[in-house]
Amino acid sequence: MRVLNIEVEPAHLLEWAGWLAPDRQPFFLTDDEVRRWRLSGAARDDVTDRQLRDTYLVYNVDKALRPVWLSETEFHALPRQTRAGLVRAQARHERGAVPTVARWGSLLGKAVRDQADGRRFVWWPSLLAEHNATIIPAVITEDLEPSCHSELTNWPVSVLPRAQELAGTWPGGSGPNCFGTVMAAAGVRGAELEWMQRAPFEDWLATSTRRVGTSRHDVPGVVHVWRSTVDNAVQHAAVSLGDGWMLHKPSQSWMTPRKVRPTADAIRATRTPGWRLTRHQLK
Repeated sequence: MRVLNIEVEPAHLLEWAGWLAPDRQPFFLTDDEVRRWRLSGAARDDVTDRQLRDTYLVYNVDKALRPVWLSETEFHALPRQTRAGLVRAQARHERGAVPTVARWGSLLGKAVRDQADGRRFVWWPSLLAEHNATIIPAVITEDLEPSCHSELTNWPVSVLPRAQELAGTWPGGSGPNCFGTVMAAAGVRGAELEWMQRAPFEDWLATSTRRVGTSRHDVPGVVHVWRSTVDNAVQHAAVSLGDGWMLHKPSQSWMTPRKVRPTADAIRATRTPGWRLTRHQLK
């Protein structure tokens, strides 16, 4: 199977299913909601698994909320009115993986229409059981464009010795990010496996590159760096391959591969209010 024009092994697909629809999942609730739905006896441990943090976008959820963990059996044992309230609360609290029935109802039918309020639902293993090979690729490709690495014939090996090796590959889970991808493409061994933090990336940028102007945006080895204008913190990075192509990893999530995109498309997709773009040539 190919997802985003990148080969996926069957074992990898099963692993993704476990990260999208685990046996137990967190429902983020206020204390009032916990009391209202009589869930006070449920486990309320924090989400520490890196993959699940990305599945449920935990970093977007108000830290005042606490997760109540429910299994599929426990969830379906609740009255439908309670299930509907729980699912609506997750959408309201901006938790991830709360898709719409309108999007998936034609494939999954009654199972998702009756799960909660008929408008939203959450993923459970039983929903993926018969349709894993259809659902997982569709979820991953929903907001991402395919990788164009197969279209390149002239890789800038002298400047980016590992770019071709990395392009069109999936991470082993959440963590590997844009910073590590850029550093690894430039030859830093193991950087593609790490959840590369800002400080080591800034150190590498300072010692390995020099600032250049916008006219060199398509020169091989030019690192594009997006920073927030408020605090100058680096937010994203990508590297030019030349001939109108760019290598980047859209996020640290298990759902995003290291991919090649047209430079103009990658810049447009990364454009974010409050961010500014600078360029740095590898020395």
